[in-house]
Amino acid sequence: MLELAQLPWWQWLKWRRRQRLQQLRAWGFDGGARSLGCTVLSPARGPGCWGGAYASNGGVSEKHLWASGFERELKAETIYSPGHRILRAAGEENMAMSLDDDVPLILTLDEGGSAPLAPSNGLGQEELPSRNGGSYAVHDSQAPSLSSEGDSFPSSPTTHNWEMNYQEAAIYLQEGENNDKFFTHPKSARALAAYLFAHNHLFYLMELSTALLLLLLSLCEAPAVPALRLGIYVHATLELFALMVVVFELCMKLRWLGLHTFIRHKRTMVKTSVLAVQFIEAIVVLVRQTSHMRVTRALRCIFLVDCRYCGGVRRNLRQIFQSLPPFMDILLLLLFFMIIFAILGFYLFSPNPSDPYFSTLESSIVSLFVLLTTANFPDVMMPSYSRNPWSCVFFIVYLSIELYFIMNLLLAVVFDTFNDIEKRKFKSLLLHKRTAIQHAYRLLISQRRPAGISYRQFEGLMRFYKPRMSAGERYLTFKALNQSNTPLLSLKDFYDIYEVADLKWKAKRNKEHWFDELPRTAFLIFKGINILVKSKAFQYFMYLVVAVNGLWVLVETFMLKGGNFFSKHVPWSYLVFLTIYGVELFLKVAGLGPVEYLSSGWNLFDFSVTAFAFLGLLALAFNMEPFYFIVVLRPLQLLRLFKLKKRYRNVLDTMFELLPRMARHFPVGEPGWGHASPPVSSVGLRSRAAGGGGLSCLAPGHPVPLTLLPSLGLTLLIFYYSFAIVGMEFFCGILYPNCCNSSTVADAYRWLNHTVGNRTIVEDGYYYLNNFDNILNSFVTLFELTVVNNWYIIMEGVTSQTSHWSRLYFMTFYIVTMVVMTIIVAFILEAFVFRMNYNRKNQDSEVDGGITVEKEVSKDELLAVLKLYREARGASSDTPRLLKILSQMEKNEQNAVVFLGRRSRTKSDLSLKMYQEEIQEWYEEHARKEEEQQQQLSNSSVPTTQQLPGSRQRSQTIT
Repeated sequence: MLELAQLPWWQWLKWRRRQRLQQLRAWGFDGGARSLGCTVLSPARGPGCWGGAYASNGGVSEKHLWASGFERELKAETIYSPGHRILRAAGEENMAMSLDDDVPLILTLDEGGSAPLAPSNGLGQEELPSRNGGSYAVHDSQAPSLSSEGDSFPSSPTTHNWEMNYQEAAIYLQEGENNDKFFTHPKSARALAAYLFAHNHLFYLMELSTALLLLLLSLCEAPAVPALRLGIYVHATLELFALMVVVFELCMKLRWLGLHTFIRHKRTMVKTSVLAVQFIEAIVVLVRQTSHMRVTRALRCIFLVDCRYCGGVRRNLRQIFQSLPPFMDILLLLLFFMIIFAILGFYLFSPNPSDPYFSTLESSIVSLFVLLTTANFPDVMMPSYSRNPWSCVFFIVYLSIELYFIMNLLLAVVFDTFNDIEKRKFKSLLLHKRTAIQHAYRLLISQRRPAGISYRQFEGLMRFYKPRMSAGERYLTFKALNQSNTPLLSLKDFYDIYEVADLKWKAKRNKEHWFDELPRTAFLIFKGINILVKSKAFQYFMYLVVAVNGLWVLVETFMLKGGNFFSKHVPWSYLVFLTIYGVELFLKVAGLGPVEYLSSGWNLFDFSVTAFAFLGLLALAFNMEPFYFIVVLRPLQLLRLFKLKKRYRNVLDTMFELLPRMARHFPVGEPGWGHASPPVSSVGLRSRAAGGGGLSCLAPGHPVPLTLLPSLGLTLLIFYYSFAIVGMEFFCGILYPNCCNSSTVADAYRWLNHTVGNRTIVEDGYYYLNNFDNILNSFVTLFELTVVNNWYIIMEGVTSQTSHWSRLYFMTFYIVTMVVMTIIVAFILEAFVFRMNYNRKNQDSEVDGGITVEKEVSKDELLAVLKLYREARGASSDTPRLLKILSQMEKNEQNAVVFLGRRSRTKSDLSLKMYQEEIQEWYEEHARKEEEQQQQLSNSSVPTTQQLPGSRQRSQTIT
């Protein structure tokens, strides 16, 4: 950004004058606007007009005429924050505004200059006290107060500024939640419009659909899958269309970010470069009407990686690259020993003419590289072992060092690095959220109430941050945050906004059980069932039934022989066990109630298995052979036995904690602001029911896209796609029957049809099917290379048809997949070890119970909220919900109702408790750095940012 000092003084004055005139016209002044001058002393240029609402004239009092006709006497002072100037009225107010006489402490200037802007750096700068000693007019009433403006069109400049501050504060909170850097914050009206357009699910789906279309074109382009082949004109036109959509997406990002930030964003520049190359190649193919070698198609996965729904893939790739330095160190050590042993093996075994594995130094290195995967062991040892039994020492020492020591050392180093990365990532995200909260907080405090956020401002924030949240939920969220029970939210209370905003609120039932209001006879029956299903005897009886059922299935399977495994008659054992499970299901639903029963993950699992067993019974009874596979699912009931031992429970809890993280979409969908694409809150609850601990573990409070992308698996598939494209371009059509008769793996590719006596014998090696003739065959071949069993046969077959340099492709693929697989293993180990360490450190914590907050709301508070919402917005969708709650309270003769807010406990919550001692040190260190930055910036006399004329300024911090 240009500095103000870089503008000529006459342009600076002209710009300030135009801003002043536009602002006064927007507030109702006409011809007399020019007569109202102001003198603002700029540290850089001298006299001019700053913003227009408040003027700083060396402390001289002035009277300003407002559009409403009131007068306001101001004694303004200029407050400097690092890199910005904040104007704050510090005098007495004689004007009473019709809707809200309070104004934001930090204001935002819109495009027309209708209100002043004082951008904040959001670094937690302390507010200055007022001239009267800091006594502010604060309403002491606990009932909330709302302004009466509508949602869409504010009726005054002040309310207009509040709406803009609410929106910007919500954007800051979303940036903190999604770990978006603050330098991408919109800085003008044009940037804001592009930002809103680029941050809605329709735009995200367009990005995702375009990326998938580009990737799926490999099915239709040469070499294509035979059934999906398209003409060159068709697939080239589709590619150009998709690339034009990508151009549109980048144009919107350029409009939002600005050219300077756009160029600095590395991933965006990589995407732009790949787009340019793809665009040129598509035009060449369309003009020539023939395909050429297009290795650059392997870079199409960049478009998928850049999608907002694939943020998890980006994080995985980032962790892979961050883990590369220690990985490369150990890999170089591994290759060093491999070369030393290759030289030694060449000198020891090359004199043996019957040993093809060490005949040259190249063959020695290749043989030992394959031996590292154990795919050619003990074949590689046998020729030398046949001549000298002591030669086995060479191979034993090599495998002991390379396979059992260095490879495990590699995993240990990557795991340690991964742990450190996870901790640093948590610290970085925690501090980033904290800074975002400080940004938002400074935009929500007012001049009359600088000590905290009132409910009016909090409600305005939540209308943008959580537009789907009801009025009652907003008030409950405010109460849950307000730990000090004061009318204002302090910054300390506001720091918990991310944890509390995701709570799902429900009224707490006065009755303990669902059947409490039934007649006495029915009550006693269901009460007895409730006691029965919660008893230990009933649970252990069901464990015994499951164990007997598992043993019975095992014996039945063992006694079966070849032929038709499925009887046309339903076995009596199937009916007996299904009846027992059905009775258990009925008793639990009757004793616990449907809501409590379905709130337990284990009960949901039991219900699913029982339902599948019933479907299997129907398949057997009606002889529906295509559905016989359902019968095989019966042993899944055995998983219930793992709840008996604590270690098994920890393993299962870790597994269910990993599943959402492996299928998470990052970022979790930044909602489009306003009503275009409101976010949808989905909270996965963990609760304890009679069936045991909770099983579900969903990421709470995030918008759920149409699909969940498994990030770890998708990361591996991206590497697969790139290598598959390269393999098709270089090795397509070279593997076929009898293609490698001159190589050492000829038998694997041999296909002979000859007659022996009266019989025709076909010798089929089948390995010719592992080829790169199209994208699907390439994926299968690459998976076989990942498994590494006999992978060298495919490599040697390709090498015999091309050149020795082809081995680099297969060796590189093995190393890349080894890196990815090691990261996946480290990911699983980190989750399990973290869970174990947390359980040891917090013996009494109930992780499975989730997070629960309980708040009591009186009837008077609900009536106040209802009245204020009616006055502010008339009849809306919020009022019927409040009326329903009030009618229930009247029916039950209650003066207050207790609400429970629940959400699942995420790893972030566990980390907050795990590192609670270190977190305080992080906060102190972060505060010291902020103070140093403020001190450095405050020493500068020139503002560091400049907004061009006619632009919309935003409260902006570049970090």
